[in-house]
Amino acid sequence: MTSAINQSTELTPFPDHTQLPESDGKFVKNWQEHPQSIVLTDSITPVLKQLHPDGQYCIGQDLGIYWSLTDPLEKGAEAPDWFYVPNVPPLLDGLTRRSYVFWREHIAPLIVLEFVSGDGSEERDKTPWQGKFWIYEQVIRPAFYGIYEAKKASIEVYELIGGKYQLLTANERGHYPIESMRVEIGIWQGEYQNVELPWLRWWDLQGNLLLSGDERAERESQRAEQERQRAEQESQRAEQERQRAERLIAQLRSLGVEPDA
Repeated sequence: MTSAINQSTELTPFPDHTQLPESDGKFVKNWQEHPQSIVLTDSITPVLKQLHPDGQYCIGQDLGIYWSLTDPLEKGAEAPDWFYVPNVPPLLDGLTRRSYVFWREHIAPLIVLEFVSGDGSEERDKTPWQGKFWIYEQVIRPAFYGIYEAKKASIEVYELIGGKYQLLTANERGHYPIESMRVEIGIWQGEYQNVELPWLRWWDLQGNLLLSGDERAERESQRAEQERQRAEQESQRAEQERQRAERLIAQLRSLGVEPDA
């Protein structure tokens, strides 16, 4: 047993999320990471609620996935920028997850996404027991692994096939289908949170962009405004018809013709 574990009598041989460090103390590496995670989570939530009517799933954003018991403890964790795990409770014993402890829950994430801040070598490192790529492929084993480079407006998506990650080819829309999630993932150039950038986004399998809550609200507001304008135009047309009818009646009466007759 490592010295870090021996120093605490409260730790069990296999500590849980309440006993493991929440962070290694590193700063978020770039401004875009936070809003990028938000738009991914916000836009996919309605889909995941359909997939999991019982609410049994969790999403991690810079949340540690503990895969090995090490000294120091945080060296045995990877903290993907975004990941999704199906069929696990969102809370543990009523507590918000501080980390995802692989040796306690055993269910691998379906997809892990890393947002490149440097040159991408860290996310592609295949060094055994150290490199992110190797750890995801050989230990944590999510079915899909995405490496998103905002500077290049690109994403590489790998699928775990036969125990090895195979680089996928984009479809005709430039997206990568994740059939089990009923979505595609790709790059969207547009404005989000007041910034025009290439964002990593979801689409449905028909190629329709999945909107964030704010985008859905804005679209509903636009529809309501269009309906209001349409109703106003109909009201104006009705008023014009009424005035036209009144003029015709007046003309008939000036000629001695009673319209009702």
